Amino acid sequence: MAKQRLSVLGKFVPTGLLLLASALWLPFAIADAYPDKPIRLVVPFPPGGPTDIVARPLAQFLGERLKQQIIVDNRGGAGGSIGAELVAKAPADGYTLLMATVGTHAINATLYKRLGYDPVKDFTPISLVAAAPVALVANPSVPVKSVADLIALAKATPGSINFGSAGNGTPGHLTGEMFRAATGADIRHVPYKGSAPALSDLLGGQTQIMFDPLQSVLSQVRAGRLKLLAVSSKTRSPAAPDAPTFAEAGLKDFEATAWWGVFAPANLPPAIATRLNTEINAVVRSEGFRALLVPLGVTVSGDTRDEFAQFQQRELVKWGKAVRDSGASVD
Repeated sequence: MAKQRLSVLGKFVPTGLLLLASALWLPFAIADAYPDKPIRLVVPFPPGGPTDIVARPLAQFLGERLKQQIIVDNRGGAGGSIGAELVAKAPADGYTLLMATVGTHAINATLYKRLGYDPVKDFTPISLVAAAPVALVANPSVPVKSVADLIALAKATPGSINFGSAGNGTPGHLTGEMFRAATGADIRHVPYKGSAPALSDLLGGQTQIMFDPLQSVLSQVRAGRLKLLAVSSKTRSPAAPDAPTFAEAGLKDFEATAWWGVFAPANLPPAIATRLNTEINAVVRSEGFRALLVPLGVTVSGDTRDEFAQFQQRELVKWGKAVRDSGASVD
């Protein structure tokens, strides 16, 4: 359509004005044409974990709105850094997106001594999608009924309690480190390549406790296969109203929130970024998307691109301090 307009104008308009018109129309032409092929949504963790739980409904509903298939590509490892680096180095054409996490885009920058990407400079922020509290769960064989019981047991039997996480730099890892620093409990970190394998070992008794976003453990809690001791939000989760917050359990000002948002490689054309933001916000605010995630304890979000960028800057400061205070570090 844009080419037809320019062809007609070319008969009557001087070349200079024609070039100006072309420059003005080009962004709209790009946005109109996008997308004309499938889009890859990189999830930087294995299937079945909390990031996957958010990403797959987003991919389904977003694909319906864009009338193109959204292919979920799980690339786990290094606390999400492998998948994040892959997207950072991809073409900035809107066909490779990242389902980013608080780990990949707020925690890892301070936790890792060497990181293969810059969480700000190497990406175009698109939109915040969802957030959830981190849950502290225990295998039923562990003789505790509360956070206080766990702290007492850890101090009485040093080195006997291992906590699994989805990997170094994930919300579960850092929440565990914050818990250890705040309580003096002698618990040992065991990193996995995602929540699903960590959860499997917790259920099997190879580890004793786990810190992980609520949506990935809630079904096991409801089935009686795990004990939910606390959640890291300011208030109790409507999805698990009987579980106390860490503050209610005696840890004042203890709060940690996991979040997920979509980023594209740096220098994504603004027209495409705006289109993606509009469509993702429509998905996030839809009843169908909410119906799948809210019952799992997930809060759905959505915002402007500028709001998301500002949110990320605040999170980098907040989690940077948390990492330094905990003493955690990964080579």
